[in-house]
Amino acid sequence: MSFHCEVLTLFPAMIRGYAAESILGKAIERGHVGLTITDVRDFATGKHHVTDDTPYGGGAGMVMKVEPLVGAIEAAKQRQPTARVLVLSPRGRVFSQAVAKELAALPGLILVCGRYEGIDERVLSYVDGELSIGDFVLTGGELGALCVFDAVARLLPGVLGNAESAQTESFESGLLEHPHYTRPVEFRGARVPAVLQGGDHAKIARWRRWQALTLTQARRPDLFTRHTPTKDDLKLLGLREDEL
Repeated sequence: MSFHCEVLTLFPAMIRGYAAESILGKAIERGHVGLTITDVRDFATGKHHVTDDTPYGGGAGMVMKVEPLVGAIEAAKQRQPTARVLVLSPRGRVFSQAVAKELAALPGLILVCGRYEGIDERVLSYVDGELSIGDFVLTGGELGALCVFDAVARLLPGVLGNAESAQTESFESGLLEHPHYTRPVEFRGARVPAVLQGGDHAKIARWRRWQALTLTQARRPDLFTRHTPTKDDLKLLGLREDEL
């Protein structure tokens, strides 16, 4: 096992439940990826292990205390000295497939999940950066951490049954992925495209590329404008589906 992720959270069961299922659960069981889930409360002092307090300066909500978070981070760094420590935060670097590839090349990650109104700003002196999964607000960082772990893990060797699957998914080529179909051939009048039933792999590849280009152009013009089309792409874009 070369890649290990540790998640620091107040709600370990949220991470444990998702990570135990499906592809991730099998990958962890087989040793293709490692996961440690650490309860931040274990690093809180006092009889009640309090992990939050009212904010200085007033205002709504509670703020996660600096001591337990830093304690959890330092303990995780002792276990993984070379891991990158990232806080899930709305003001962080926006997560993408490109960032997932970058993180998958590391030996490990330590993901810090905030809660309540946020975390004490002084915690940021003990991390390597902040990461956001989008321009919206969640109740805590756990869902963000799971998104990051899932996206990174599926890029690692052995995690997916077919390594080619990760290479053909949306965003890998800068485009959305083409549509998929399986049996039955017809469902309530909707049929699988004839080209996919014909067995001509060159025609199938051409159809799939056309679909990826036209879908991205229509649904994600922001992605499409950043894509550099080949000469063949430009020819395909000038065709209708029945002309392929």
